[in-house]
Amino acid sequence: MEGNEEVKENDVEVSTEESKLDDTNTIKIADDVVAVIAGVAVSEVPGVAGMSGGFAGGISEVLSGKKNMAKGIKVEVGEKEAKIDVNIIVEYGTRIPDVAFEIQNRVKKAVETMTGLKVLEVNVHVQGVTTVPEGTTTEETNKEE
Repeated sequence: MEGNEEVKENDVEVSTEESKLDDTNTIKIADDVVAVIAGVAVSEVPGVAGMSGGFAGGISEVLSGKKNMAKGIKVEVGEKEAKIDVNIIVEYGTRIPDVAFEIQNRVKKAVETMTGLKVLEVNVHVQGVTTVPEGTTTEETNKEE
Protein backbone atom coordinates (compact mmCIF):
# COMPACT_ATOMS: atom_id res chain seq x y z
CA MET A 1 0.00 0.00 0.00
CA GLU A 2 2.86 2.32 0.67
CA GLY A 3 3.78 2.08 -3.01
CA ASN A 4 0.30 3.23 -4.04
CA GLU A 5 0.44 6.17 -1.67
CA GLU A 6 3.72 7.30 -3.18
CA VAL A 7 2.20 7.21 -6.66
CA LYS A 8 -0.70 9.31 -5.44
CA GLU A 9 1.72 11.79 -3.90
CA ASN A 10 3.61 11.99 -7.18
CA ASP A 11 0.37 12.52 -9.07
CA VAL A 12 -0.54 15.35 -6.73
CA GLU A 13 2.89 16.88 -7.12
CA VAL A 14 2.67 16.73 -10.90
CA SER A 15 -0.74 18.36 -10.97
CA THR A 16 0.51 21.01 -8.53
CA GLU A 17 3.43 21.75 -10.83
CA GLU A 18 1.05 22.09 -13.79
CA SER A 19 -1.16 24.56 -11.93
CA LYS A 20 1.92 26.58 -10.93
CA LEU A 21 2.96 26.66 -14.57
CA ASP A 22 -0.48 27.92 -15.63
CA ASP A 23 -0.41 30.68 -13.00
CA THR A 24 2.95 32.06 -14.12
CA ASN A 25 2.25 32.08 -17.85
CA THR A 26 -0.04 35.03 -18.41
CA ILE A 27 -0.67 37.39 -21.27
CA LYS A 28 -1.62 40.97 -20.45
CA ILE A 29 -2.89 43.13 -23.28
CA ALA A 30 -2.54 46.86 -22.67
CA ASP A 31 -5.59 49.11 -22.79
CA ASP A 32 -3.94 51.15 -25.56
CA VAL A 33 -3.63 48.09 -27.79
CA VAL A 34 -7.33 47.33 -27.45
CA ALA A 35 -8.13 51.02 -28.05
CA VAL A 36 -6.16 51.06 -31.31
CA ILE A 37 -7.87 47.88 -32.53
CA ALA A 38 -11.27 49.41 -31.72
CA GLY A 39 -10.26 52.72 -33.36
CA VAL A 40 -9.33 51.03 -36.63
CA ALA A 41 -12.63 49.13 -36.60
CA VAL A 42 -14.61 52.34 -35.98
CA SER A 43 -12.80 54.24 -38.74
CA GLU A 44 -13.99 51.65 -41.27
CA VAL A 45 -17.69 52.19 -40.48
CA PRO A 46 -19.57 54.28 -43.07
CA GLY A 47 -21.21 57.36 -41.56
CA VAL A 48 -18.48 58.06 -38.99
CA ALA A 49 -17.02 61.49 -39.71
CA GLY A 50 -14.41 61.25 -36.98
CA MET A 51 -13.58 60.44 -33.41
CA SER A 52 -14.18 62.86 -30.59
CA GLY A 53 -11.15 63.05 -28.35
CA GLY A 54 -10.14 65.50 -25.69
CA PHE A 55 -8.06 68.65 -26.13
CA ALA A 56 -4.84 66.85 -25.12
CA GLY A 57 -5.39 64.17 -27.75
CA GLY A 58 -5.75 66.79 -30.47
CA ILE A 59 -2.56 68.57 -29.41
CA SER A 60 -0.51 65.36 -29.36
CA GLU A 61 -1.83 64.46 -32.83
CA VAL A 62 -0.74 67.85 -34.21
CA LEU A 63 2.69 67.71 -32.57
CA SER A 64 3.49 64.14 -33.60
CA GLY A 65 2.04 64.43 -37.09
CA LYS A 66 0.53 60.96 -36.68
CA LYS A 67 -3.14 60.08 -36.57
CA ASN A 68 -4.05 58.73 -33.13
CA MET A 69 -6.18 55.64 -33.77
CA ALA A 70 -7.10 55.42 -30.08
CA LYS A 71 -8.54 58.95 -30.05
CA GLY A 72 -12.03 59.05 -28.58
CA ILE A 73 -11.88 55.52 -27.21
CA LYS A 74 -11.84 54.53 -23.54
CA VAL A 75 -11.08 50.93 -22.67
CA GLU A 76 -11.22 48.92 -19.45
CA VAL A 77 -9.45 45.57 -19.79
CA GLY A 78 -9.83 42.87 -17.17
CA GLU A 79 -8.18 39.46 -17.13
CA LYS A 80 -10.45 37.94 -19.77
CA GLU A 81 -12.90 40.68 -20.68
CA ALA A 82 -13.07 44.26 -21.94
CA LYS A 83 -15.47 47.19 -21.84
CA ILE A 84 -15.15 49.83 -24.53
CA ASP A 85 -16.56 53.36 -24.85
CA VAL A 86 -16.44 55.02 -28.27
CA ASN A 87 -16.96 58.77 -28.81
CA ILE A 88 -17.80 59.62 -32.40
CA ILE A 89 -18.92 62.39 -34.70
CA VAL A 90 -21.38 61.24 -37.36
CA GLU A 91 -21.92 62.56 -40.87
CA TYR A 92 -25.11 64.53 -41.42
CA GLY A 93 -27.81 62.45 -43.08
CA THR A 94 -26.74 59.08 -41.72
CA ARG A 95 -29.06 57.06 -39.53
CA ILE A 96 -27.38 57.21 -36.12
CA PRO A 97 -28.81 53.94 -34.68
CA ASP A 98 -27.53 52.04 -37.75
CA VAL A 99 -24.06 53.58 -37.46
CA ALA A 100 -23.92 52.82 -33.72
CA PHE A 101 -25.06 49.22 -34.24
CA GLU A 102 -22.44 48.68 -36.95
CA ILE A 103 -19.72 50.14 -34.68
CA GLN A 104 -20.73 47.79 -31.86
CA ASN A 105 -20.60 44.74 -34.13
CA ARG A 106 -17.29 45.60 -35.80
CA VAL A 107 -15.50 46.61 -32.60
CA LYS A 108 -16.67 43.50 -30.77
CA LYS A 109 -15.64 41.21 -33.61
CA ALA A 110 -12.23 42.86 -34.14
CA VAL A 111 -11.26 42.96 -30.46
CA GLU A 112 -12.44 39.42 -29.71
CA THR A 113 -10.75 38.01 -32.81
CA MET A 114 -7.40 39.74 -32.31
CA THR A 115 -7.05 39.57 -28.53
CA GLY A 116 -9.15 36.63 -27.37
CA LEU A 117 -10.80 38.90 -24.78
CA LYS A 118 -14.57 38.74 -24.33
CA VAL A 119 -16.10 42.13 -25.06
CA LEU A 120 -18.83 42.74 -22.49
CA GLU A 121 -19.85 46.23 -23.64
CA VAL A 122 -19.36 48.58 -26.57
CA ASN A 123 -20.96 51.89 -25.64
CA VAL A 124 -21.27 54.41 -28.46
CA HIS A 125 -21.47 58.10 -27.52
CA VAL A 126 -22.43 60.44 -30.37
CA GLN A 127 -20.67 63.73 -29.60
CA GLY A 128 -21.66 65.66 -32.70
CA VAL A 129 -22.78 65.81 -36.31
CA THR A 130 -20.72 67.23 -39.14
CA THR A 131 -21.95 68.68 -42.41
CA VAL A 132 -18.44 69.27 -43.81
CA PRO A 133 -16.98 66.39 -45.84
CA GLU A 134 -13.92 64.81 -44.20
CA GLY A 135 -10.59 66.16 -45.42
CA THR A 136 -11.90 69.63 -46.34
CA THR A 137 -11.95 72.76 -44.27
CA THR A 138 -14.81 75.20 -43.81
CA GLU A 139 -12.99 77.74 -46.03
CA GLU A 140 -12.75 75.25 -48.92
CA THR A 141 -16.46 74.49 -48.61
CA ASN A 142 -17.35 78.22 -48.64
CA LYS A 143 -15.25 78.84 -51.79
CA GLU A 144 -17.14 76.15 -53.69
CA GLU A 145 -20.52 77.79 -53.01
